Amino acid sequence: MNILRTAFAGALFLATATGAFVAQAADFITIQLKDGPVVIELNDKAPKHAERIKALAAAGEYDNVAFHRVIDGFMAQTGDVQYGDMENGFQPQAAGTGGSSQPDLPAEFSDIPFERGTVGMARAQDPNSANSQFFIMFAPGDFLNGQYTVVGKVVSGMENVDKIKRGDDADNGSVTDPDRMIKVTVGK
Repeated sequence: MNILRTAFAGALFLATATGAFVAQAADFITIQLKDGPVVIELNDKAPKHAERIKALAAAGEYDNVAFHRVIDGFMAQTGDVQYGDMENGFQPQAAGTGGSSQPDLPAEFSDIPFERGTVGMARAQDPNSANSQFFIMFAPGDFLNGQYTVVGKVVSGMENVDKIKRGDDADNGSVTDPDRMIKVTVGK
């Protein structure tokens, strides 16, 4: 009977440890760029936005999506799965105006500041209009604090983000022949 209890306790410990590892791995996404991977840790202060990003990544919706707006010293924006897929229906003039087939999300503002490597959700004028697009900060942007949902932060590969092709400053960062997210997966 003691052996059975020990075996059960060991199995329970293993299941708990494995569950914790799986939950921990699910708190990350990895974006493969032309220059290497970027690992983003999603935060728990924006659970609906984090779940949306993970769902779109798991479904392959972010694969080959352009960085359609990239402003040097500010940020790189991507995630328009409707018009930004550079291998399936890419519409450069519309990229940045679309979203996903899912409804827009309510804002999940927090006290997390916009710093270098912060990942925020892009939106229109309505604070509750974020959908699939997001941006990665090249530098601090305090003026965004409390105005946009912070969904995560880059924990490795920021040097690869720094190599994303920049857009035209005169055209609000619009990028001709943009770089893309080659593949986006859930986990590290």
